Amino acid sequence: MPENRETKKRSGTKEKILKTAITLFCNHGYKGTSVRKIASNVGIRESALYNHFKNKEEVFLEVAKNIFNSPFAMKEEEIKETALRGKNFLQKFVMQYKMLTFDKQSENMFKLLMIELMQNKELREQFMSDFHNKNIKTLSEAFFVMMQNGLVRSGDPMMVAYEFLSTLFYIRFQITLLRFDAKSTDALATQFEKHVDIFWESIKL
Repeated sequence: MPENRETKKRSGTKEKILKTAITLFCNHGYKGTSVRKIASNVGIRESALYNHFKNKEEVFLEVAKNIFNSPFAMKEEEIKETALRGKNFLQKFVMQYKMLTFDKQSENMFKLLMIELMQNKELREQFMSDFHNKNIKTLSEAFFVMMQNGLVRSGDPMMVAYEFLSTLFYIRFQITLLRFDAKSTDALATQFEKHVDIFWESIKL
């Protein structure tokens, strides 16, 4: 029993570190955030933080992993079942993507990650693995099911997935740039849904 309490305590402390780190990274950037500052805001000693992470970069990569998680993570069987709904599958995927885009914390981290990607090889590899590859895999499997069931035109499901995701990513990037300069993003608020409508019309049978 004591061991379980200790495990829960360690897990809780680790979550507090990550939650605090996200806020600090968003407000001060990667370089402006130190291990000491993270520990101080969590309310623990700097040495205690090293029981969970070996350095600041490891904290940052763990935070990035959560941000990079696919907005529509599903098991293979779930993908097959949901993909049979055709356009509805794409609408649900895009809704999750849109929610991440307009979430303030996710938006700030996305902005920071775009900067750090150019400087951190491990972060680039994590981006490709946890965000790009997983999303492409989910979408390509879904498009394959749609093709097999005569819902959309036959083709290369991976290329169709690339085409669908690339527009979403560009809209998100554009919104990030506009908000960086405190400009309105109202005109882009409906672009996600419009993209689904136009894309579906171009591939449906």
